Amino acid sequence: MSIWGKLTGAAAGLAIGGPLGALLGGVAGHLADRVSETPEVRDLRNQLAFTAGVVALGAKMAKADGHVSKDEIIAFREVFRVREADAKNVARLFNLAKQDVAGYDAYADQLAHTFRDDPKLLQDVLEGLFHIAMADQVLHPYEEQFLFDVAQRFGIDKNQFRTIKARHVASSELDPYNILEVPHDISNEELKRRYRDLVLEHHPDRLVARGVPVEFVEIANNRLAAINAAYEDIKRERGL
Repeated sequence: MSIWGKLTGAAAGLAIGGPLGALLGGVAGHLADRVSETPEVRDLRNQLAFTAGVVALGAKMAKADGHVSKDEIIAFREVFRVREADAKNVARLFNLAKQDVAGYDAYADQLAHTFRDDPKLLQDVLEGLFHIAMADQVLHPYEEQFLFDVAQRFGIDKNQFRTIKARHVASSELDPYNILEVPHDISNEELKRRYRDLVLEHHPDRLVARGVPVEFVEIANNRLAAINAAYEDIKRERGL
């Protein structure tokens, strides 16, 4: 069963609590009973929290604009692999979050606490939000401010935020060195080593191993594409 199908299953709300647990309970029509903590239960709980967090924060970001276009919805479904059979579940979760009185800060703070020992997973959430924001190929000022505020709540500093933004937002001022997080005077050998480390670190398998549902692996694919493009730009610049 896909992660979207699990949103309406008996696992929804499972030991998550807080606004995200309430949101999942609203989708499932109930809150699940607390069950014994096992590695499998913990992984499922984290996957549900991750999924609900990305969709809920995406809904809050869309609400700030007051308009969600059909193209944005289509792009969201494509990026996050939403099958036709699961579309209603996702739409219901999105709409519940958009209408919920809880502010985006409540969702962001709960995710920051849930994944406090896994900062990479919080960066994955932010990457997912950038995907949603860029569905129309434009990062609007209110979206950038929203994303920056969420990043701060996640403990992501300004430099990390700029690096993540650079992977998603095309710009004539784009610096490939920032994308690879390396200084301009890095040696060719160190550059190659850094590139290889980044490719391994951001491989889709690593994403899934961190607890990100497989439906979200497009996050890793797009991130790798940006890393590869940056490396090729630097190679051309250096005549390698």
